[in-house]
Amino acid sequence: MNLSKSTLQTEITYKTSRSGGKGGQNVNKVSSKVELLFNINESGLFTEEEKLLLADKLQNRLNKDGLVQVICDEERSQYLNKEKAMERLILLLTKALQKPKARKPTKVSKAAKAARLDNKKKHAAKKENRKVSFE
Repeated sequence: MNLSKSTLQTEITYKTSRSGGKGGQNVNKVSSKVELLFNINESGLFTEEEKLLLADKLQNRLNKDGLVQVICDEERSQYLNKEKAMERLILLLTKALQKPKARKPTKVSKAAKAARLDNKKKHAAKKENRKVSFE
């Protein structure tokens, strides 16, 4: 699924607050920390199957209200923090929606089996030669 910022923008809510870190007095005056909240269950962008998959894979990222929470306070600008948070959410959702490839079981090759058995025989012979006979 192709997620774009414009389609997600309608279903996202933001909370802003003052953030710590660099910025001098700007830190104490400006709310530059951004908390992005996205409700998977009420989203119209995904099918029910996709919603279940997202809820399962992102259960560690859900808060007590069932919202996906992305926090960004790296930049001094609120706008840049919003952009970074949006990019992180898109990356999170796309990774969660990817289905892993099915593993095809393979057999061990005859050459690999023979090499393993040969190594075992050599190792056993080495151990056998170390034994001291008391005859």
